Amino acid sequence: MSSVVVRSSRTSPPPAWAVWERFLIDKINEAAPQYQERYTRQDGTFVWREEWPGFDGSDDGYESYGNWPLFYALGGDEELHRRSRWLWEAVTKQFTGYGQVYREYDANYDWMHHGESSIYFYYFGLADPKVARDRARTLRFASFYMGEDEEAQNWDAEKRMIRSPITGSRGPRLVNEWDDWATHRAVLAHYPAPFEDIPGVEGPIADWNDDKVYAEILKLLNERQMCCDVPLNLTSTSLITNAYLYTGENKYRQWVLDYIGAWADRIAANDGICPDNVGPNGIIGETMGGKWWGGYYGWRWPHGFMTIIQPLTIAAMNAVLLTGDMSYLDIPRGQLDRMIELGYVEGDALKIPNRHMDAGWSDYRVLRPEYPIQIWYVSQDASDRARLERFPERETQWNAVHPGRGKGDDIHIAPWYRYIEGANPDYPMRILEAQWAEVVRRMDKMAHDDGDPEDWDVHHWQDINPVHTEALLQLTCGGPQIIYHGGLLHVRLRYYDLENRRPGLPPDVGALVDKLDGESTRVTLSNTSPLRPRRMMLQAGAFGEHTFTEVTDLTAADGPQTFSVNDKWFEVQLQPGGILQLELKTKRYSNQPSFEQPL
Repeated sequence: MSSVVVRSSRTSPPPAWAVWERFLIDKINEAAPQYQERYTRQDGTFVWREEWPGFDGSDDGYESYGNWPLFYALGGDEELHRRSRWLWEAVTKQFTGYGQVYREYDANYDWMHHGESSIYFYYFGLADPKVARDRARTLRFASFYMGEDEEAQNWDAEKRMIRSPITGSRGPRLVNEWDDWATHRAVLAHYPAPFEDIPGVEGPIADWNDDKVYAEILKLLNERQMCCDVPLNLTSTSLITNAYLYTGENKYRQWVLDYIGAWADRIAANDGICPDNVGPNGIIGETMGGKWWGGYYGWRWPHGFMTIIQPLTIAAMNAVLLTGDMSYLDIPRGQLDRMIELGYVEGDALKIPNRHMDAGWSDYRVLRPEYPIQIWYVSQDASDRARLERFPERETQWNAVHPGRGKGDDIHIAPWYRYIEGANPDYPMRILEAQWAEVVRRMDKMAHDDGDPEDWDVHHWQDINPVHTEALLQLTCGGPQIIYHGGLLHVRLRYYDLENRRPGLPPDVGALVDKLDGESTRVTLSNTSPLRPRRMMLQAGAFGEHTFTEVTDLTAADGPQTFSVNDKWFEVQLQPGGILQLELKTKRYSNQPSFEQPL
């Protein structure tokens, strides 16, 4: 570990953003326990109904606290960390009773929902990687997808494919039963039908609530989709990468590279378009009459492009994390560029085809900037920045801070990107104020929540959860929120409180990353306390995957002072009221990523 210590030599009234960061952390620390106590019994289970049928639900239970361990890892209260582990156990217990969870993992579901529920568990490694139970569970869960578990044979090693879009701790679900979609029938009745030749259905929408129609849909789902591999399954690479972060064992790394490599081969064989179904013999369109579209959560149904580009991007970023090889990003880049070629500009918005039906491309929608920004963030490549410059709305819409938050606490990647570009200078204060306002709104919603728990939807609690991480993550760590539905964390910096021997910013300390490129990061650190000095360790990357080559103190009393580091960690000491602005020269993706902490 580096022996470099950078000490502040100047004091300064704390910048407004530093005061607001500490204020937001304090208020979330106060609100979160009240939220949990309002909606749970003494054993931590939700005050809710006695039965909940079908596949769905456990993901929403886990999502209700999913960002709590991350909040702790950023500097939130130790008590929230303790509660987050207790509540994970409670959700697991409750949904095991309902039937969705088996052996502490979803028995059967798709990887959009597995990804949502797994985020919570992945963050435990960032919070405290020394917990033996977490490590054991991680390796057991990974075994479900690597052919190592006798009961959960989800993986076909010979064909490099996952055997169904519905998988889990019971193995591939090759046949869906009548009650499996019980809680989703009413929801899916509003989406385009999964097929265009469903008996008794005319037009683009199928009424899943009609038992006769539902029976026909179920029959076709089982015949055409349930024995196929689908792009959505690539989100499982995060589960396996998580095992690598604990162990460093090459078998996990190799599995990820083999699986994303299989999909790269399928894309190449399909003229550069990602197919959305691969049959049991490894053949594209095998159960779909030769069609490369029409698979489960694919180009046609139910969400379209999102469930193609998200898993491709998640898997490619995982592969870069494991290898440092930026060429893996060509896999999602290819899909983005093809869709942009097929799209058009309307007014001040770039629209692309969202679906592929039997008649061709359709459902043109505005291309969300999240995916190309995530790719640029990892690559720092000029071509990826140039792609972002093709968005006509970047000048008129990307600076906006919106009230509220998305389901994944992730709706402000575009204004953050503009801030890093230097084009949105007041973003830090606006996002901090907006997230405080959302905490207030959610606590007011809780205070007036007089409904009957028997009538609550399974999403009820996550819509009130007051823990917010987007602003804190972007501003302090210099990176975007994860890709929801199962992505891992990709940021420039993490912090460790040396006095309390825990992850996160020390008490009183605020941090702001305001500039970054492929070789450096600029961060300002402020100790808002006039009484207490603070000691902290800075880490290069979420998992120590980068190396600090040198650090320049831009606020040194006698002019900029440069230290040679050549390590993934170095120490900072802030005097009472101290301030430091540091330029961190960095060699990216130069270390084996791991959960190792400098404590």
